[in-house]
Amino acid sequence: MPQPPKRPAPRAEKKPDLLHPRNRHQGRYDFPKLIKGSPELARFVILNPYGKESIDFANPEAVKVFNRALLKDFYGIAHWDIPAGYLCPPIPGRADYVHYLADLLAEDNDGEVPRGGAVRVLDIGVGANCIYPLIGHRDYGWRFLGADIDATALASARTIVQSNPLLAGGIELRRQPDPQQIFLGLLEDGECFELSMCNPPFHSSAEEAHSGSRRKWKNLGKQDPSRKLPVLNFGGQNNELWCEGGEATFLKRMAAQSAQVPERVLWFSSLVSKAGNLPAFQAALKKAGAREVRCVDMAQGQKQSRFVAWTFLDRSAHREWRQRWRG
Repeated sequence: MPQPPKRPAPRAEKKPDLLHPRNRHQGRYDFPKLIKGSPELARFVILNPYGKESIDFANPEAVKVFNRALLKDFYGIAHWDIPAGYLCPPIPGRADYVHYLADLLAEDNDGEVPRGGAVRVLDIGVGANCIYPLIGHRDYGWRFLGADIDATALASARTIVQSNPLLAGGIELRRQPDPQQIFLGLLEDGECFELSMCNPPFHSSAEEAHSGSRRKWKNLGKQDPSRKLPVLNFGGQNNELWCEGGEATFLKRMAAQSAQVPERVLWFSSLVSKAGNLPAFQAALKKAGAREVRCVDMAQGQKQSRFVAWTFLDRSAHREWRQRWRG
């Protein structure tokens, strides 16, 4: 009797050379158009060494104003701000994560990305910037639950949502009361999500995080021994950038704790900043009992990034989720 085909082992997808095809941020930015919508951006525009318009990415204020202009022009987010010192994310790369997760859902839906409020997404560590819910809701109409342990970050995210009427009903924010827990104590009875996503803290200490900032500063060609280096040019509080044991420890904890709520999320996922952490993370997921694990590579210019997605559910359960989307 023939044996059923074995499910393929976890593997990394082929590295893309460009942003995801559905990513809005293709090609060079139209700075005159951005400035027309956000006049404050004008004072931060510079010419790069190639004579092209850009901004000084080593200037935290410039990065924040640039993000504000992008969110307004591309997503209709008229009001966006974050407290001083909080993480200011690179929007194109964050958008790629959302779009590749959408592709996972499409696999369970005859190749079509499910859209609308029937799809719920859990953003673990939503942060003050609320970036994933903003992109996911505006591009696909998904409903988000943004979770964080930081009350200040949640207050900032809540202000963003409340200041933009087009987000009404699409984004809920909730505090995780136990910093050692990711899912338990956060999820309410009966809550289920098609996706969970996370950008985990990837440093193991404050000093390691600041060393990373100094490397970025040097790479941007702004090293100047005569002046004090800026605080992390993309910002970031301690729980955003570092935790005890760093990214590897956080991912191992997430793998184990996702197994405590295996049927509450169709596809769990997390960014993995350091490729060297992949083998241990995949081993932890196997130990946790994940049925399927995907490692998806992404690229933004010269920068390589990736996320890992996993599910504890079999194919029949995936088909049941599809029926929910179709009502």
